[in-house]
Amino acid sequence: MHMTTRPLSPDIWLHDLFATRAVQKGDVLRRKARDIERIVGWEAFCAEVRRRGFRAYRNGAQVVIFCNQDRIERIA
Repeated sequence: MHMTTRPLSPDIWLHDLFATRAVQKGDVLRRKARDIERIVGWEAFCAEVRRRGFRAYRNGAQVVIFCNQDRIERIA
């Protein structure tokens, strides 16, 4: 049996990402940059991050999303 998967809707992906317990607690999320680009696109992703007052940083293949408005301090 061959199973097919439907492409993930950008709206559902964003909703699911920002509906996590980590977001509700103001924690940090990490996602692959290629998934963001492939599923929702940078423009929609960045717009949603800004709308929520969060910040996101890319480092190599990873994107770190700070789900709060606390100060970010580079320590090393």
